[in-house]
Amino acid sequence: MHRHGYQGRKFGRERDQRRALLRGLATSLVEHGKIETTLPKAKELKRHIEKIITKAKKGDLASRRQVIAALSTRAAAYKLVDEIAPQLGGRTSGHVRVERTRLRVGDGAQMAIIEFVDDIKPMPKKEK
Repeated sequence: MHRHGYQGRKFGRERDQRRALLRGLATSLVEHGKIETTLPKAKELKRHIEKIITKAKKGDLASRRQVIAALSTRAAAYKLVDEIAPQLGGRTSGHVRVERTRLRVGDGAQMAIIEFVDDIKPMPKKEK
């Protein structure tokens, strides 16, 4: 079968499982700042998270609701919009990087680390 016109990776999963996988990976990346996964998943996550970050940088109500819909937890969405997106300043794209790391022992799969390009500093808690 030809690959012309087919975008995205299937991962041997149904559509809803694939969406849940990417949503979970994106949420973990926002919560932890850096995650290790297989190289194809990291490359697909990069496409997915770049669009979410662009919406988060806009910051208006409609964009905030789209970010909440794209991530698994509301806390992760708020963290992305309120803490991470303002620190990703002047760049229009290229907010995350994918680095190959090792071959997984069990099946020899190529592993990769995906992380934000800029250093993300935790915001200080506001006293009431």
